[in-house]
Amino acid sequence: MNRSAVHVMIVDDEDLIREGLRRIVDGFDGTRAVAACTGSEALGEAVRHRPDVVLLDVRMPDRDGLSVLADLRALPEPPVVAMLTTFDADEHLSAALRGGAAGFLLKDTAPEQLEYLIKELAAGGSVIAPKVARTVVDGYLRAQGDGFEDRQPTADDRALALELTAREREVLALLAEGLSNTEIAQRLFIGTTTVKDHVSTLLAKLGVTNRVQAAVRAHQLRLVR
Repeated sequence: MNRSAVHVMIVDDEDLIREGLRRIVDGFDGTRAVAACTGSEALGEAVRHRPDVVLLDVRMPDRDGLSVLADLRALPEPPVVAMLTTFDADEHLSAALRGGAAGFLLKDTAPEQLEYLIKELAAGGSVIAPKVARTVVDGYLRAQGDGFEDRQPTADDRALALELTAREREVLALLAEGLSNTEIAQRLFIGTTTVKDHVSTLLAKLGVTNRVQAAVRAHQLRLVR
């Protein structure tokens, strides 16, 4: 096997979606669909093929996507898991974030965007579709009992806010909306490399490890609306 390619496993209960995604992923440069299966088959296929990235349907009749996520995350070398949904208001999404999902994608994501997102996940990043970003963040905070809607900034919050530059605030706001580095660069008329530098700095300042956590932290601290 050529491990220079990103190995992707697709988990969905619908044959048409599984095979459609398999063909799309195999058509990308540098990615390979090593398995396409149902939820009940997912753990065995993951052990057999050791995918780098798993695209996992949230809702499946044979096995719930959240239970499959738990199985995959419990593996000795767990793959990066991105949840697939047709719903932009799915109560399962925030639970998936708590369960270790690194990505949240709608099934109508454009193929050219999907290629970028898979490679971003394989590189250790996290991705979240703009249409589900607020659903994931709000649901996560409510489940944590954060009370963020009534939360008043603390002295630590204000000190952290002062550490952020005006540009970092702009990048953080767009990141929290679910925009990719390329989309942020286009919106702010700056280079993608500059956006990556800003994101790295933001992760360090916010004390988080990925973009989804940064979005959650930004809302917790009332740094974005």
